[in-house]
Amino acid sequence: MLLQTGRRIQVGNKGLRLQSWVYRGFSTQRPLPKEQISQPQEPVLNEEKKTGPNPVLGDVVKPVEAKPTMPQRFVNSLPAPVKPYAELMRLDKPIGTWLLYSPCTWSVTMGAYATSAPLSYTAWTLGLMGIGSVVMRGAGCTINDILDRNLDSQVERTIHRPLASGAVSVPQAVTFLGAQCFAGLGVLLSLPSECFWLATASLPLIFTYPLFKRFTYYPQASLSLCFTWGALVGFPAMGVWPWATMLTLHASAFAWCMTYDTVYAHQDKKFDILANIKSTALKWGDRTKPILRGISVAQIGLLTTSGFLYSMGPGFYIATGLATYRLFDMIRRVDLDDPKDCWKWFVENINTGHVIFGGIFFDYALRLLGLW
Repeated sequence: MLLQTGRRIQVGNKGLRLQSWVYRGFSTQRPLPKEQISQPQEPVLNEEKKTGPNPVLGDVVKPVEAKPTMPQRFVNSLPAPVKPYAELMRLDKPIGTWLLYSPCTWSVTMGAYATSAPLSYTAWTLGLMGIGSVVMRGAGCTINDILDRNLDSQVERTIHRPLASGAVSVPQAVTFLGAQCFAGLGVLLSLPSECFWLATASLPLIFTYPLFKRFTYYPQASLSLCFTWGALVGFPAMGVWPWATMLTLHASAFAWCMTYDTVYAHQDKKFDILANIKSTALKWGDRTKPILRGISVAQIGLLTTSGFLYSMGPGFYIATGLATYRLFDMIRRVDLDDPKDCWKWFVENINTGHVIFGGIFFDYALRLLGLW
């Protein structure tokens, strides 16, 4: 819980409102009812939470019992010295890895479709991209946590991250980051040499995107630019360089990431104000949903254009239609003032990525069978 001298802040879809109450711990100029004083709580080990009264924020995040997921059970089974590093990589929360991997699967499979590549080689390339997604997402999270360790200690959802909690020191994290980058280099060298410079061009973005939230309300743009780089790399990995298709597909993935990461950012907006963290969630406020609709229109238009330029088959367009429905259904139904609901719909984007991949793979299968 955050306790500091400041103002009580209420955040809602209709904007931000500051109430001029001054707090010093639990001692205020306006006495608090006893029932509003929260008692010390056990650490929250799961991201799912529910809300209740809180004297500072109006809502308190309380732990709820939830069945551990398979990745969480795996991380919990690791030896104690190893577990903090697995958590630093977010191996217990692979949602981000799936979202990073999705644009890779699109571009690899579109490249395979164009070249009628053997299924074995396509599977090998998809596997390498998957390993690379795990490693480089872990490296990105490590960089983020090194730079944000003081901010993370002020936000309820991130207070138990290894660096913020002290389970891993900064020198240890830097050493671990070097090991992850070395592993990532090994994956990159396993891909065709044409991929090397294109892939390494994303490294400055990976290393700097955590800084953007300190001085701009659009850190999501920086994240979206590097998080969807796989939409570019997959084509040369399959031996083709269709720049028009590559750029439109990447732009579509960029717009998609802007949408889901803005929904994600709405989870933390109350804490972000107190920690002076900026995001599109705070910038757009009650205009978020109309803006996300506009971004999603652009996303679907760019995705359709990339398929048209590459002469994709029926599976691609059916999948694009299903993805369109899922996107606009999410925007319509998500409650941006409910962190739990934001998390639920954020996670749903994994399946949206799978839908698009499934459509592309269907066309690829038709081509291998000589039916398209």
